[in-house]
Amino acid sequence: MQYAIGVDLGGTKTAAGVVSGDGSVLFSATVPTLNRDGGDAILDATAALVSSLMSKAQAEGLDVSGVGVGSAGVIDAGRGVVVSATDAILGWAGTELTAGLTARLGLGPETVRAVNDVHAHALGEAWMGAAAGTASSLLVAFGTGVGGSFVLGGQPVLGYRYVGGHVGHFASPYAFHEGAAVPCVCGGAGHVEAIASGPAIRETYLRLGGTADPADARAVFALAGGSDAVAITAVGIGAGAAGQAVGGLANILDPEVVVVSGGLSDAGAPWWRPMERALRAELLPALAGLPVLPAKLGNAAAMVGAARLVLTSPS
Repeated sequence: MQYAIGVDLGGTKTAAGVVSGDGSVLFSATVPTLNRDGGDAILDATAALVSSLMSKAQAEGLDVSGVGVGSAGVIDAGRGVVVSATDAILGWAGTELTAGLTARLGLGPETVRAVNDVHAHALGEAWMGAAAGTASSLLVAFGTGVGGSFVLGGQPVLGYRYVGGHVGHFASPYAFHEGAAVPCVCGGAGHVEAIASGPAIRETYLRLGGTADPADARAVFALAGGSDAVAITAVGIGAGAAGQAVGGLANILDPEVVVVSGGLSDAGAPWWRPMERALRAELLPALAGLPVLPAKLGNAAAMVGAARLVLTSPS
C-alpha cells in the first residue's frame, strides 16, 4: 500500500498526517503557523513537521511516497508557487512552496505537490468523505471566509489562473444595507462573503442595531438561541445568503452532490435549515432532488485531500 503525508497549512496552524492509500490518517501532528515571520520561516517549520512524521513512518516500516500540501492563498499548482495571499500570513505571496519543501526535505522531483486548502478539503471529501463515490461534487465552506471547489472526475477544477473556487466573491442580493452594498474584505462590495461569513453575521447583527456586543458568530447564535430578535434576523440573513449562493452555483455546475462545510455548518439546524431552504428555492426544477450533505471528515479533510495529490493509485 502507498503512504503519503498530507499537510493542511492555514493561517493559524499547520496540521500534517501520514495517510494510507485507503484514505486512513494513521498519525498526525500540528504546529502553529508562523504567520508573521515570512515564507522561509513557515517553510522551515513545515519541513520540520513533515520530517518528524516521515521519521515516525519509517520507524513503523511505512514508505512515504510524497507530500501533498493544501495551503491558504492562491496556489499555482503547476509551479507550486503562492501567487497571492492575504495579510493573515505575512510574506506568503511569492513563496516557492513545493520547491522550498522539496529542497528542505531532500526529496526527488515531483514528490511534493500543492493546491489551495479549500481544494484540498473538497478533494478529501470527494475521495473519502460525504461525496465519496460520486463523479462530481461541489463543496462550499462557510466560516471566517467563504470558499469552494468543484471536483470533477477526481480532480478539483482550479481555473486557468488557479483562482477557481473563490465563491465568496460574486454578487449577493443579500449583501446590501439601506441601499448600499456591504463592503467585502477583498476590497469589493456586495459579495457573498460580505454577508454570509461568520464575521459578516456579527457585523449584520451590529448593523441592524443589536444591543449586545458579540465577540463572533457563535455569540450571535447564542443570542439567537436566547430569543434575541436581531440575532435571529442576522443568522437568517447570513444563512439565506449562503443557501442562495450555493443554489446558484449548483444551477451553473450541475454537481452530482453538494457538500457544505465550515464552522457555520457546524452550528446545526438554526443555520442549516434556512440555508438549505434558500438553496432549494434557488434551484432549477431539474435539480430538485440534488443531495445537500454536511461534510464528514472534519479537520482531517484537507490533510486527506492533500495526500491524495500524491497518492497515484489509492485503494
